[in-house]
Amino acid sequence: MDTQIEKHLLFYREYLNKLVVFNDEEWNVFKQYLRLKTLKKKEYFTCAGEICKEVGLIIAGSARYYFVKNGEEITNYFCLDAEFVSSYKSFLRQEPSQASIQVLEDTLLITFSNKAVKQLLDNPVTAYKMERFGRLIAEYLICCYEERVQSFVTQTPEERYATLLNCNSPLLQRIPQHYLANYLGITPVSLSRIRKRIFEPVK
Repeated sequence: MDTQIEKHLLFYREYLNKLVVFNDEEWNVFKQYLRLKTLKKKEYFTCAGEICKEVGLIIAGSARYYFVKNGEEITNYFCLDAEFVSSYKSFLRQEPSQASIQVLEDTLLITFSNKAVKQLLDNPVTAYKMERFGRLIAEYLICCYEERVQSFVTQTPEERYATLLNCNSPLLQRIPQHYLANYLGITPVSLSRIRKRIFEPVK
């Protein structure tokens, strides 16, 4: 196997160790179902109205989730390196996704399909670990969604921006400002004013 692919698979396995540890026998079965995928900037991981067929882990790159309401895009979430990406409800139920997921820069992912999950769950070697793995991915994505909803209920746009600044500074450097403003629920002009208030030295 290509050494670069092996390197990416090693990264994937080490990342999964935070969730569930696959022994060598389990991993050798599981990795047969993993696929390396590259997307160019502005290409789509999945589109609204289509069934999301994969769950991906971003090796390098970024993506945004968005919905369209009355012809206007509403950015709901971002993913960066070492984060899972999927329209998970669509993936699990094999029904059309309500969200689109678009990459914001050239992006490399390792993915597995819904079909692969079913086959791994049917395999006695991997069945137990895959049950746990699937549950933990669901928990991860649910927590991300809950944090997003909670921030909109309890924080002002400026507080939400400050939270991003404190907790996820790479996001602010890599996401275009108009998408970031849309994510915060404000205009780019309002975001500029917030940035000025936060970064302008106190006189």
